[in-house]
Amino acid sequence: MFPNSAWQPHWEELPNMERNGIEELKAHLMMTNEDFRKLADQHSDYARKLDSLEAQAHLTDEEQIEETRLKKLKLHLKDQMEAIISQYRTQQQVA
Repeated sequence: MFPNSAWQPHWEELPNMERNGIEELKAHLMMTNEDFRKLADQHSDYARKLDSLEAQAHLTDEEQIEETRLKKLKLHLKDQMEAIISQYRTQQQVA
């Protein structure tokens, strides 16, 4: 779902069933929640841009600033996506 993305929990720390549940929940939200989908798409876009920068042998000062900016933006998106997941889980527990 999020290839080569930093938006992954530390898989080795999660039991297999929980990993599958997280992936299923992300897939469900991608199909049903427009906000989550937009955030995930933007996150993937930032990840691709970062991959491109990180593939370079040397970054200019401007590219280093851009790399830092993209990492911060990507982290902010991840936080927003985690908030949607948490909110969805809370709503499911109440229902």
